[in-house]
Order: sequence, then structure tokens, then C-alpha cells
Amino acid sequence: MFSEAVLDHFRNPRNAGELANANVTVEVSNPVCGDILKLAARVADGRIMEARFLCRGCTTSIACASLLTEELRGRTIAEARALTAESLSQSLGGLPAATFHGAQLAADAAGAVLQELGSVKR
Repeated sequence: MFSEAVLDHFRNPRNAGELANANVTVEVSNPVCGDILKLAARVADGRIMEARFLCRGCTTSIACASLLTEELRGRTIAEARALTAESLSQSLGGLPAATFHGAQLAADAAGAVLQELGSVKR
């Protein structure tokens, strides 16, 4: 059911944990399934230098959060706006409809971080 990429990110999540020196931290949830994703980012010189996450959720939500932090790192805020649930799903080999909510949760978290960064001095 899960691609090797999903299983790899789930079994070996990248950038999991707190980010002490974050410019912004957000928490989003999916009220239908109960998954919760906390995403933190540190921005310097207009680029997302670091992103970390904590997730309580299904295999796909954890995998998408892990991938999201890798995709955010090094991008400008404008570049980060191009990340979508669809692009995250594609990067993980395409998620079935039943598990696509994990990609949507990650995209929602990225959107919330980017919105907050618009109001935070960097």
C-alpha cells in the first residue's frame, strides 16, 4: 500500500523534533482523523535555513512531514509557496486517495508557516 519513499520517511524521519531558535512555529490538525502536525522554521537572509516537525498521526502524515522539512530547507519564502499537497504526494510516489490527507496536512502546515513568516521580522 505504501511506496518505498513513504516507508523510508516513516521509518527514518528527517528533521523530527523541536527547533529552539525558530522564527515561527505552527500547529495544524485534521479534525477527521485526528492527526496533528507541529512545524517550526528558522529563516535568515530570506531563506528557510531549518525546519523541524513533531507529528502525531498515521504513517503518511509522518512521512509527508519529514519530506516537507527537507523540501523547505534552503528555499526562499517565494519558492516554498510552490509546495503543494500534490507535489508532496508525487515526491513520495503518489499517495492513494485514502492516505492523501497526510500530504494535505503537511501542505496546510507549510501554508501556516509561510503566512506567519509574512508577519514576523526575519
